[in-house]
Amino acid sequence: MGEDLTLFAAKFNGSLRLEARPERLTSEAGAVVLREVIERLKITPWMVERIEDARDQTLITHPMSELINTALLLLGQGWRDQDDADTLRGDAAMRLAVSSRRGISPLKTRPREEDRPLHSNPEVPDGLASQPTLSRLVHTLSSDVNRPVLHEALLEVASRRIKASRGGQRMRYLTVDIDSLPITVHGHQPGSEYNGHYHARIYHPLVASVAETGDLLDVRLRKGAAHTAEGALDFILPLLARAEEKLCQVVAVRIDAGFPEEKLLGALEERKTPYLARVRNNAVLDRMAEPYLKRPSGRPPTEPRTWFHEMTYRAESWSRERRVVLVVLERTDELFLHHFWIITNWTVEQMNGEALLEHYRERGSAENHMGELMDVFDPALSSSPRPKSIYRGRRIEDRASPCDSFAHNETILLLNALAYNVAHVARVLIQTATGEGWSIRRLKERVLRVAARVLIHGRRAILVIGEASASLWCALWSTLGRFRIAEA
Repeated sequence: MGEDLTLFAAKFNGSLRLEARPERLTSEAGAVVLREVIERLKITPWMVERIEDARDQTLITHPMSELINTALLLLGQGWRDQDDADTLRGDAAMRLAVSSRRGISPLKTRPREEDRPLHSNPEVPDGLASQPTLSRLVHTLSSDVNRPVLHEALLEVASRRIKASRGGQRMRYLTVDIDSLPITVHGHQPGSEYNGHYHARIYHPLVASVAETGDLLDVRLRKGAAHTAEGALDFILPLLARAEEKLCQVVAVRIDAGFPEEKLLGALEERKTPYLARVRNNAVLDRMAEPYLKRPSGRPPTEPRTWFHEMTYRAESWSRERRVVLVVLERTDELFLHHFWIITNWTVEQMNGEALLEHYRERGSAENHMGELMDVFDPALSSSPRPKSIYRGRRIEDRASPCDSFAHNETILLLNALAYNVAHVARVLIQTATGEGWSIRRLKERVLRVAARVLIHGRRAILVIGEASASLWCALWSTLGRFRIAEA
């Protein structure tokens, strides 16, 4: 390990010199933690078994398992652009974490070109997969055969995590939150459109999550101008069937005011699935609420009050009357009462108005989890059709299909959601170990983005981290050791 030239000196302290040395230093030690989580979940082999890989397996450098690990770990560590893979190709911690090979072989360099037999496949890749290789991975995963595997993998990870925490048993009851969110794009990606509600050019995907557990169950990319409920029926019904098979015995649905429509409500009632949703105020509902929007006489108490009024309501597009609950809220320092409506197919005996409101308010946790996906991972849906002029010395005139680009962007979104679920497993484990609440951002800053030195001793690689991070790693590893997966 030779010493390189001094880069520069610090003006505030003349005794301080900054140098660059050819040592195995990394700021991505947390990739080892995420890879250990992936290994315990056994999700990569599950995906590889189901993904169609058309490559000649005798000629490849990076097997599908390593490519999937690379994509998930880069996203989990906060490297959202595929170009970042080239920057990190020589990072020792990342090379150890993504590889399926044992020992120190992931750190070995590829033999020189003149030392290898002609047409031989190098046994040791020279670093991480490159940006073009990861682009081809996205193209492979975007096929109509492989993309459903990513959809199913999201729920599979959630299922394995929940069962591992419950001794292999499914939950009795579970509520699935369905919502939409905007993903801003900075270009003219196929399917992205200007949305007047968000005042931006966006994609408008559907997201299914579980507020109580923090897991993402599925995402589906939609065009930017799609209505909130567009495609919701085809998205929700298959998801509920998978959730009842993998996650719980009885599943309920919690949705926002943009979703209640006859087809969706009727389908949920037909399969006897409990649902809970807000209903947008309209002239008819306002007239129904008017008699109840008067304050009781007398001095108000210190704490704001809430009133619940049971009614039935049938919109013009509905086939029947349904139970609605008027919720009237008293707010401090406000003269007028606030009100809104909740619709449900639970009976009063099963869940009264107060219980309905408490259950509906748990949607806030689901919105926080979706916010973490957008804030911490910030999916870069930048794939767009463009001509390929030169490829391997040949001129190519064809242009990628807009449909392919839309599928590529959905694949990127699914990989980000899958990376979120993997990080969420680590978050739950560190919460259990420390007894404190953790956000994904705090997890990344204190546990994942950790500096380290990789030492080679015989046939072992030793990752040396600072004492400040070591205590958290020890706590996480102790809970990870008790993490047992019962495969479906």
